[in-house]
Amino acid sequence: MSEKLMYEELTPKEFLERLAKAPIAYLPLGTLEWHGEHLPLGSDGIQSQGFLVELARRVGGIVLPMLFLGPEQYRIIGGKEYFHMDLSPTLRPDPRQLPGSMHHIYHNLFAQYLRNILRQLRRAGFRIVVAHGHGPSTGMIRANLDKWGKEFDLKLFHCWREDESDGLGIQTDHAGANETSLVMALRPDLVQVENLCPEPDVWPAAVHGKDPRVYASPELGKKAIETQAERMVGLLEEALGLVGL
Repeated sequence: MSEKLMYEELTPKEFLERLAKAPIAYLPLGTLEWHGEHLPLGSDGIQSQGFLVELARRVGGIVLPMLFLGPEQYRIIGGKEYFHMDLSPTLRPDPRQLPGSMHHIYHNLFAQYLRNILRQLRRAGFRIVVAHGHGPSTGMIRANLDKWGKEFDLKLFHCWREDESDGLGIQTDHAGANETSLVMALRPDLVQVENLCPEPDVWPAAVHGKDPRVYASPELGKKAIETQAERMVGLLEEALGLVGL
């Protein structure tokens, strides 16, 4: 019988047992957002949850349900609100809302949402929270690590590093080689690179990072997961020691 790691699947007894062994909550910061024509709309949550499940297997702790709303830059154009737009001049001269993107939440509202989640997690007995996923969502966690950590008496982590230039980070581009490789490693059945235009001079709409048609592979995704899992395990084991476990 496989180990139960997901918060929503645990009985109260199982919850308390896992909490006592490692009071770590893992929060996947997902979206429902265009990730190119080759990746699923839920790519952010699929990647972050998949990686955080791996950490829970290795260190212990409990994985929360993935969020699907997240902050995003937006503009008012012609009286309409646009977020996550295709502004690529090689594809369209005018902005358009990308199909399937429906994750936008205002920054101040999302901050309130996260603060309430953290407050509830501390009340439930967690001492450590790892939150990672959608770029702007993770950026908000990173910007408030110290502030919210002190406010809620929690040790907060995200999974980015200072230098991500080796291509082995977790969600360090947008539907480029990094994210495509991670989804290839975690859910290869959901990746359809053949949907992208094969012409090298035609850049895929709203894809940022190294060209996934050239550089993405399941092997790269697996290497990134293993590299960052080893790093995060060390950080979390140290944090567990600091909270008395």
